[in-house]
Amino acid sequence: MRTNAVWSWGLAGLAVVAMVAMVTLAGCGKDTATPAQAGASAPAAAASGPPVSVSTVRASKRDVNVTLEATGTVSALNSVEVRPQVASTIAKVHIKEGQFVKAGALLFSLDSRADEVNVVKARAQLAKDQAALADAQRQLTRSRELFAQNFISQGAVDTNQTLVESAAAVVAADRAAIDAAQVSLGYNHIVATTAGRAGAINVFAGSYVQPGGSSLVTITQIDPMAVSFNLPQRNLGDALQTLRAGGGSVSAILPEGSGGLTGKLQFVDNAVDASSGTVKVKAVFDNRNEKLWPGAYVTVRLVTRTLKDAVTVPQAAIIQGARGRAVYVVGDDKLAALRPVEVVEAVGTDAVVKGVLPGERVVLDGRQNLRPGSAVAERNADAASAPRRGASGTVGGAGSSASGAASGMAAGVAALAEAK
Repeated sequence: MRTNAVWSWGLAGLAVVAMVAMVTLAGCGKDTATPAQAGASAPAAAASGPPVSVSTVRASKRDVNVTLEATGTVSALNSVEVRPQVASTIAKVHIKEGQFVKAGALLFSLDSRADEVNVVKARAQLAKDQAALADAQRQLTRSRELFAQNFISQGAVDTNQTLVESAAAVVAADRAAIDAAQVSLGYNHIVATTAGRAGAINVFAGSYVQPGGSSLVTITQIDPMAVSFNLPQRNLGDALQTLRAGGGSVSAILPEGSGGLTGKLQFVDNAVDASSGTVKVKAVFDNRNEKLWPGAYVTVRLVTRTLKDAVTVPQAAIIQGARGRAVYVVGDDKLAALRPVEVVEAVGTDAVVKGVLPGERVVLDGRQNLRPGSAVAERNADAASAPRRGASGTVGGAGSSASGAASGMAAGVAALAEAK
């Protein structure tokens, strides 16, 4: 019994001595290794380790629209506040709230009795002055006959000529007075200057109105409709280029998944707002279905140009490092390679890049556990979208290393026992 115990303690001592010797030799080896050997051994060590579970996507080649996105406000191309031009009383309201009216349609009638009387008076005055003109013309004719017979002087003829010309001027003034009276009379019939939808009516029959008062109603054009939005100063060139090319394609996305409309760019402001560094832009949309309403907010997407045969990868796959941007690419040998890339344009959740070929497999999920030359085990995209447990993986890796060390120790002890 005592011999067996001594034998067991001896084996344990030999195992401890062997481990200390191995650690010492390993430390010496690290100290004596050259930097080139250390760099060369890193990928080999990564490749010799357990495969890292990752999800990959293939880089795609397609035409990509470069889109600018902003929040816009719907505004009417024409919106007219109807106000009276004379002080009077509303005689009749000819429209209803929310009614669509055509240009020239009668909206309100004012009390026009006073203006009608003024027209009649002006016409009567014209008739009176026309009679005076006719009499002056007859007197001029007689005076010329008498002058021809030497009964009157030339001065008398000139006087009659002056009377005729004065009477003609009075008649012309009377005609102008009639026109002015008719204009005032026309102000009593308020008509729509543009086609559109009538808003809230603020007056009723019998209401007293005057030019400086509130508006009677607002007529707003509904179709077509404009959307105004602001773009950063850096995108001014893209907006102007799109405008010169015919307006391009502008999409208005309605809130709460209500759909959208497609229109064209119509206007770019002639100055940049110095306080915000933005420029005002306006697009026009066909609004037959009345999906756009003045004052509403929409999301605007303006397509400025199209990148032909562009290579795209998910933005989530791009790694931002001290030396720039890169992605991990998995080759046919199931090893990960770090590939520098240049981001040309960000398009939604994807990015147009240079440095990756179409069809190459790019690591999307699990790249934080990779090193250049690491062996990988690919999984599908559905598994990649599931919640990840990175801490568990790290603990598991440490456990595997500990298990490997324990197995190595057991194997060394067994070898010593067999030698004994």
